Amino acid sequence: MIIPKNLNAPAITQAAQTVWSHWQSGQVLKALPEECRPLTMAQGYAVQAELPSVSGRTVVGWKIAATSANGQSHIHVSGPLAGRLLSGQVFDNGATVPSAGNRMRVAEPEFAFSMAQDLPPQNTPYGMKQVMAAVASLHPAIEIPDSRLAPFTEAGEAQLLADNACARHFVLGPAAPDAWRELDLSHHTVQARVDHGERLRYTREGTGANVLGDPRIALTWLVNQLSALSLTLQKGQVVTTGTCMVPLALEPGDRVSADYGLLGHVQMTFASEAPTEVPT
Repeated sequence: MIIPKNLNAPAITQAAQTVWSHWQSGQVLKALPEECRPLTMAQGYAVQAELPSVSGRTVVGWKIAATSANGQSHIHVSGPLAGRLLSGQVFDNGATVPSAGNRMRVAEPEFAFSMAQDLPPQNTPYGMKQVMAAVASLHPAIEIPDSRLAPFTEAGEAQLLADNACARHFVLGPAAPDAWRELDLSHHTVQARVDHGERLRYTREGTGANVLGDPRIALTWLVNQLSALSLTLQKGQVVTTGTCMVPLALEPGDRVSADYGLLGHVQMTFASEAPTEVPT
């Protein structure tokens, strides 16, 4: 990672430590301290790159935020943002996910890809065909994002990137049948429902077209974004490509189910009381 000249290494580390300490305490901040506040996207990514080191966690994958025009407008950014999925924040299908300290309180059904091989930086952009050939499997998934910035909608791109593009918790569903490769994911429909106990709260529908037009386009964007940052998307890492519908508002105790038809099903429960988060 190339460190921007106008934000030195100690300031970048300070910013990352500030972000992580607020995640651990559950506190929020209006803005990072002026002496270590990133002002550009490059600086924001540089701070984010320090989060694994200051947290002692490993990068198990990547997320993409703001993959729809509505999402970009909501948080006032010019395009998608990449964030790291860290160990201890990824849960299995059916898990109960901590709710304590989560201020966004939304769930986002997403298409996620697991990688079969490395895609290292290269001088020319990756094409979709090349990227998809490196994919091992497709998974239904649910992201449960959050931010330490308040209000996060006014934080701006640089600080949102430093805050890991609002990455918090993530539920990975089972691998879809291999037939997914023959489908037009842009037209694939996802049905979601939110229940509380025996009571259905509401349902919602979305499609792959809400993810930069197609989840495969979003994955290709991520690969090229990492390449531009001199980073490799690694074999075994997971990329979750952004919500395919309007985010599902949650209350503690809610159960979220997302049905991807022949691609499978994923569900989670938003904890009534927060269990201790155990790193994986």
